[in-house]
Amino acid sequence: MVLGTLLTAAIILGGTMFRVWQTARVDGDRPVDAVVVLGAAQYDGEPSPILAARLRHAVALYQEGLAPRIVTVGGSRAGDEYTEAEAGTRYLQRNGVPASAITTVAEGADTLGSLKAVAARAGQDGWSSALIVSDPWHSLRARTMARDSGLEAWTSPTRSGPVVQTRETQARYILRETAALLYYRLTHASAETENTGLG
Repeated sequence: MVLGTLLTAAIILGGTMFRVWQTARVDGDRPVDAVVVLGAAQYDGEPSPILAARLRHAVALYQEGLAPRIVTVGGSRAGDEYTEAEAGTRYLQRNGVPASAITTVAEGADTLGSLKAVAARAGQDGWSSALIVSDPWHSLRARTMARDSGLEAWTSPTRSGPVVQTRETQARYILRETAALLYYRLTHASAETENTGLG
């Protein structure tokens, strides 16, 4: 009985870890209604290196013509003058994306809250499909939450930035995301309690 339970748990854990790794390696790039950039830390309106890497990738997707708009999303922490979404919008405008092509959703303290806010805005504005831009290891959980929130979603992970620099960092985030995804599937709640830079 105990052995069977342990074996089942190991299979679920290993299978989820493989799916996190597998999804991280796949680009779901295709024409959609919006490119959605998940928030990460910002400092006085300037994106952190993790958020800047996501934003650069979103600009490239927009310039390829895959979507007519980029959505920045993410709230603020106590004492912040800017939200993550506002910092993202400022970055996009400085890098040639017209204001008319940017939707700022300044809500969400974690991935789930952010994607629910984006889905609500999509319903309000009349669009439904999205490419979710985040770090590779975050992609499966973000896509799962986006679809559960009502978006027709695929992921286009970044290939640069602090999260993808070393094998040790990659392994740590794969383990973290595996645990967070399993927690979400069990509870339908976010495991995130603060802004860690992973949205």
